[in-house]
Amino acid sequence: MKKINLLVVCTGAVVGLAALLLTALGNPGNMGFCIACFLRDISGALGLHSAAKVQYVRPEIIGLVLGSAVMALATGEFKARAGSAPALRFLLGGIVMVGALAFLGCPLRMVLRLGGGDVTAIAGLAGFVVGILVGVACLKKGFSLGRAYKVKKAEGFVLPGIMVGLILLLLVAPGLLKFSQEGPGAIHAFWAAALCAGLICGAMAQRSRLCMAGGIRDTVLFRDFHLLSGFIAIFVVVLVGNLLRGTFQPGLAVQPVAHHDYLWSFLGMAAAGWGSILLGGCPLRQLILAGEGNGDSAVTVLGMIVGAALSHNFGMAGNADAMTDGVLTPGGVGISGRIGVVICLLLLVGISFANLHKEEKV
Repeated sequence: MKKINLLVVCTGAVVGLAALLLTALGNPGNMGFCIACFLRDISGALGLHSAAKVQYVRPEIIGLVLGSAVMALATGEFKARAGSAPALRFLLGGIVMVGALAFLGCPLRMVLRLGGGDVTAIAGLAGFVVGILVGVACLKKGFSLGRAYKVKKAEGFVLPGIMVGLILLLLVAPGLLKFSQEGPGAIHAFWAAALCAGLICGAMAQRSRLCMAGGIRDTVLFRDFHLLSGFIAIFVVVLVGNLLRGTFQPGLAVQPVAHHDYLWSFLGMAAAGWGSILLGGCPLRQLILAGEGNGDSAVTVLGMIVGAALSHNFGMAGNADAMTDGVLTPGGVGISGRIGVVICLLLLVGISFANLHKEEKV
């Protein structure tokens, strides 16, 4: 356990350092890494949504998947498997994304926002924990999406192959993609630095099994803090880094890509946390599992990409607060987003009850 703890803590520290570096190199504030935001940007770059301010193929995502794949292949842990309720996992991936984009960040970015002094992220953290607790209660009642089965190795290479195709498009045929000219999508680190950071973090996350939802789940179920220690390490490193760089801005004032709609931040992240537990891992963990050859996680990631497109096409994503010439333009979650989050919570109730364990008839 001590070895695992050390590896998880080291992974968290590296992810925190990478997030600080990527922000310094050009990524938006408190957004060195954000699985939800970056999958949304990729969705826009492929033309799946028309929100012009969030369109860019993020190399960090590509690196996370490929880094995991390379490490899994090198250590003999690459195992192609699938067949555990793929349609429901696709739906759950979309639900997690709708909830996260209402809050404006995944669990990883939530920690980065807190480490940057963004007190508004506390509402998201509270919702995420509550959602996980509900998910854990479902697990205790016997919730299961069934087991995955060994499949042909080619199945395991689907998402890594897609990621290779995306980086080739970005470098060789960028004219086929959409690029933001303003907004968060237009703010990014140099592609090579972003890709390298993703590769390193993806490889280490594969070895350490880093997962925030899993960390809170294990803490509740087994009093096992080793996965959670990785995200504590991320927070500490980011906090110290921001303090040293003079970029720590504590308070409720306008924060980078954030809003003050606390109730819907809470409910959005509650949906994200609940969905992550039913899936068996947070958005970061799904990328890492997909890199290891897990076809069910690959389907989940594709569901997240589609969920991001739906969030923006139907106006469900949160809008950031803005300060222009001293005048505050409040953001928040609009009526479409509120309806979307409520629908997602109702879907989670239905999925949870429909998949409680029952004795199979012979």
